[in-house]
Amino acid sequence: MDFATLLGLLFGLALVFGAIFWGGTAAVFINIPSFMIVVGGTFAAICVNFPLHEVWQAILSVVKVFGRRRVTANDVVNVMVQVAEISRRDGLLALERVETENKILQRACQLIADNADHRVIRDAVRFEIASMNRRHSNTQDVFKRAATYAPSLGMIGTLIGLVQMLTNLSDPNAIGPAMAVALLTTFYGAFMSTMIFLPIAGKLRSMSLEERLHLEIIFEGAKCILENNNPRLVYEKLSSFVPPKERRSVR
Repeated sequence: MDFATLLGLLFGLALVFGAIFWGGTAAVFINIPSFMIVVGGTFAAICVNFPLHEVWQAILSVVKVFGRRRVTANDVVNVMVQVAEISRRDGLLALERVETENKILQRACQLIADNADHRVIRDAVRFEIASMNRRHSNTQDVFKRAATYAPSLGMIGTLIGLVQMLTNLSDPNAIGPAMAVALLTTFYGAFMSTMIFLPIAGKLRSMSLEERLHLEIIFEGAKCILENNNPRLVYEKLSSFVPPKERRSVR
C-alpha cells in the first residue's frame, strides 16, 4: 500500500472535517441534491468526454494508487544484476526459463536468450514506453477533466439554489438556510477537485514516470548483458539510475 497517498488523504480529510466540526454541526454540510449534482454531473460529463472503457480504466487505476506495491529503481537494478548472474553462470539460453510477473522483463529475457541485436530490444522497449505513456496520459486526463468539471457543476448547483431562493423572498427567515444550501454545491465541487481528482492525477503521473525509469533500466541492463554479462559491470552501469544516497543499498 502507498502510505503517502493514504496519509495525505486522511490528513486532508481530518483538516477539512475538523474545521467543520470546530465551527458547529456537520449536519448543515449534508445535502443530497447538491451531492448528486456534483458527483452525478461530473460522471456524466466524463462519460460524454471519454470512451466508456477509458472511464472504467481510470476508475480501476484508483485501486493502483492505494494498493500498489512500490518497486524502486534499486529493485529493478537488483533484478537485472540477478539476470546477468544467471546468464553468466548458465548461459544466455537459461534466461528463457526465467519467470517473472513483469511482462516487459520477461520479454527482455527472451530477447537476450535469442541473442537479439540491442537495437531490437531498444525498439521493443521504446514501443512499450510509448504505449504506456498513451494509456497513462488518457487516465490522467480523465481525472484532470473531472477536476475541471466538478467546480463548474458546483457553481451550476449554486445558481440553481439561488434561483430557487430568489423566487421565495417573501419569507426572510428562509433566505439564510437557502443560501447555505445553495453554496454547498460549490463546496462539494471545490473539495472533490482539490482533495480527490487533482491529487490522483498527480499520483498517476508520478507512477508513470517511475515505470518509465524502470523500463529504461531494463533496456540498458539487457543491452549491457548482451555486450558483457559480467554482473559487476552491469551493476556499475545501472547504478547511475539510482540516486547516489541510495546506491549503498544496491547489492
